[in-house]
Amino acid sequence: MPGVDSQNHRLYIGSHDGVCALNSSDGGQTWEASKRTPLSHAASRLIASPSNPRRAYLAAYESGVYRTDDGGATWQHLTAYPSDYAHSVLVHPDDHQRVYVGSEPATIFSSRDGGETWEEDTGFRAVPESSQWSFHSETRDSHVRDLRMAPHDPAILYAGIEVGGMVRSRDGGQTWKQLPGLHDDIHCIGLSPARPQTVYVATARGPYRSDDEGEHWELINQGIERRYALHVSAAPEDADIVLLTVSENARRLNPQLLRSTNAGCDWQVVNSVGGGDDMVVGIDWDTNNPQRVYAGTDHGRVYYSDDSGESWTQIQVDLGTIAVGALATG
Repeated sequence: MPGVDSQNHRLYIGSHDGVCALNSSDGGQTWEASKRTPLSHAASRLIASPSNPRRAYLAAYESGVYRTDDGGATWQHLTAYPSDYAHSVLVHPDDHQRVYVGSEPATIFSSRDGGETWEEDTGFRAVPESSQWSFHSETRDSHVRDLRMAPHDPAILYAGIEVGGMVRSRDGGQTWKQLPGLHDDIHCIGLSPARPQTVYVATARGPYRSDDEGEHWELINQGIERRYALHVSAAPEDADIVLLTVSENARRLNPQLLRSTNAGCDWQVVNSVGGGDDMVVGIDWDTNNPQRVYAGTDHGRVYYSDDSGESWTQIQVDLGTIAVGALATG
């Protein structure tokens, strides 16, 4: 996207059966969806390249990795990716060719040529605690549910393992360290450029916060009635403003969207989105307008907020799907 005052907005939307882009040329008042590219399995994570506004990458659970080079109009299946499983994805902020993907069993693959060739980051599985990583089902294995890059230093990577805890690299993925002190069923990691040493994590037990890059953790569930936390995201200009989605269990029973303005010391329920049986499953902030944040839901709805998540408006566009599994601003 161009500048803060630009009228052009783009959202990448990954669903249970396809991926597309939403485009607006009037500052987000009206939106038009691009043609949807079918997926053989549900979208898991999306990320847009900061260095190339028309490139984005998609991790699609059991159908690998996809890339767009034309702002979401078309998507290419990266067949050289060495696994069927792709749960999380990130791209280097200064190099749109440098991409990392979290897989299953919990592994990280990286590419330096936009996904044309891949190599395993063997230092990840070399973590001594990796022998303890597992999953609830006998037919599945542990996987890298989320993968994030520190906003102030692209050499610092965080990986959240379901189930296995948090792991951090300080050298671009060559070596990794397990970060103890929090629940090991990890769902999502939240970072803010405003205070990059603070790390938020959503787990099956509730949300956690670290203020020293993951060395120590605090459970920040004061006043939260539903412990199962699915997604967490901190505002880019104020790390104390945090959005969190919770439910009663893994079946997403009685979901809520929560908001904190004091780094998770207490939480307020947001009633305008994410209630009933329609859980917010994807959140992304507009880096060109840091007060604006987008949310996608299980029922295929997309919302935006222009006051950092306090109030919300639904985007009136028919996606023709029942679930927004992944969402990213482009």
